[in-house]
Amino acid sequence: MLPNLTLPSSRPLRRALLTLALLTPSVTAAAQQSPVAAFLDHYQQRVTATQNEQPHWITPLVTVTPRLEQEYRTDFVRQTNKDHQTIWNYGNGKGLELIPFRHIELLFNPPPFLAHNTGAQDGFGDVSFLAKYRIFARNEQHGNAILTAFLGASIPTGKNANGLCCAVVTPSLAGGKGFGPVSFTTTLGGSLPVSNKTKLGHAIFSNTAIQYHVAKTGLARFLWPEAEFNANSFYGGSNDGKIMTFATPGIVLGRIPLTHDASGKPGRLGLTFGAGEQIALTHFHTYNHAIVLTARIPF
Repeated sequence: MLPNLTLPSSRPLRRALLTLALLTPSVTAAAQQSPVAAFLDHYQQRVTATQNEQPHWITPLVTVTPRLEQEYRTDFVRQTNKDHQTIWNYGNGKGLELIPFRHIELLFNPPPFLAHNTGAQDGFGDVSFLAKYRIFARNEQHGNAILTAFLGASIPTGKNANGLCCAVVTPSLAGGKGFGPVSFTTTLGGSLPVSNKTKLGHAIFSNTAIQYHVAKTGLARFLWPEAEFNANSFYGGSNDGKIMTFATPGIVLGRIPLTHDASGKPGRLGLTFGAGEQIALTHFHTYNHAIVLTARIPF
């Protein structure tokens, strides 16, 4: 007579097989994702989380924003001097902006190209770099404010007198505060020539931008009219003791999303445009009525 054998219930077995079947697609997808794709996906998620900690204002035309941005930017500036001669600045020292770490942004700016109708030779200007360290940030739900330190530098790569003679280091401090649809951004910094200080002298500069976000929904949500005030005070050099101040009314349109996820939520890739005019407010100015155009691809 055979012993009475008790077989295990098939219910736990079916449950285990069902769980395995549900997990298999995600495991397979993860296995199929390349290391590069996995790195980029993790990188972009971290950038999004970093930017969600700060206000979501738009970057002004002239004032360097204390917010951490990730984009490629190029500007075009048309300056007119007192003799009504013009200079086109293609690039205007703008370039690639990356957020490699949570509180840090690095900017790599190719040399601008300067085109003259003054008789001077055209040519490229200086290469420049900028590093930002975000000290404090609160998004719109938790204070709507930010404070960031900058450290910039330029290298004398310009040709045909289209750049400076020497390298210059530029430390700055920037902050901003928002009140509903209105935001205020200001920067204060100075130039420190590495050499030939007698010829170049020093400059103290300040920039203040006041922006208004027209709407939260609809097409008007892309509109950010603004007014900026940009001042430079010179100490030493050929402009010793002089002050040059501009008012810059303008408008920025963005960010216009170029991608959406499956739920319809805008992706990181977008477009931003802007335009304004720099108008001299002081008797001393090296140019006036400069047209400022900007194009950016945030990603």
